[in-house]
Amino acid sequence: MAGSPRRFQAVLTRNVAPGVHRLAHAGVSCYLLEEGRAITVVDAALPATWPHLREALAVLGRGPSDVVALVLTHAHFDHLGFARRMHEEWGVPVHAHPEERTIAAHPYRYAHENPRLRYPVRHPRGVPILAAMARAGAFAVPGVEELVPYAAGDRLDVPGRPEVVFTPGHTFGHSALLLEDRGVLLCGDALVTLDPYTGATGPRIVAGAATADSDEALRSLTAIADTDADLLLPGHGEPWRTGAAAAVAHARSAGRS
Repeated sequence: MAGSPRRFQAVLTRNVAPGVHRLAHAGVSCYLLEEGRAITVVDAALPATWPHLREALAVLGRGPSDVVALVLTHAHFDHLGFARRMHEEWGVPVHAHPEERTIAAHPYRYAHENPRLRYPVRHPRGVPILAAMARAGAFAVPGVEELVPYAAGDRLDVPGRPEVVFTPGHTFGHSALLLEDRGVLLCGDALVTLDPYTGATGPRIVAGAATADSDEALRSLTAIADTDADLLLPGHGEPWRTGAAAAVAHARSAGRS
């Protein structure tokens, strides 16, 4: 059922790609990149995802000491949820684009095109998703001020060695992460397969309720297509396994919302 809490329970999918594990909870996905015993976590989901992350590490035969980096695609509250806790309790550095510093420090001060309050009325399919996010702590995300900056085109010296693909629009510093050797793009919210504000599925940019500049987000789809990735792993929704070009075509067709 669309509104059932079961739909939003934590689910770990091991090896969604080789050495890449997906942890989905409350309508948000974060990812664990494995290299040897070391782990990079990509995006920090919501505060209530924290115990599920610990459980996921245990399933993988890992623990907190094996997590050596947290990389943010962007710093919206639903990708920043346990970032400060991970940094303070585990000593893990948090990597992000410099344009994300303000949002990271102040998670509820972010640019968005459209008034947010109208979306639950106009798009009731999004209500169960937003409610699940709220139950998981969406309104209680602490800020993070200590960030390790990265830049477009960087290959990060963290497990998985992702390459930064700059994809601004959803936020001004949004960046996807390419695992070229595995044909995988962790696309954050530059392209999603579930819009939490409208409930719409299939590849698309996120609604203007949370997107700073939809025109720029649509332009950034070119950078996603250019990766020629086989598998796209979004921050919201199911993995897309039919290639970057097809995903971008769908997203352009869907347009803004």
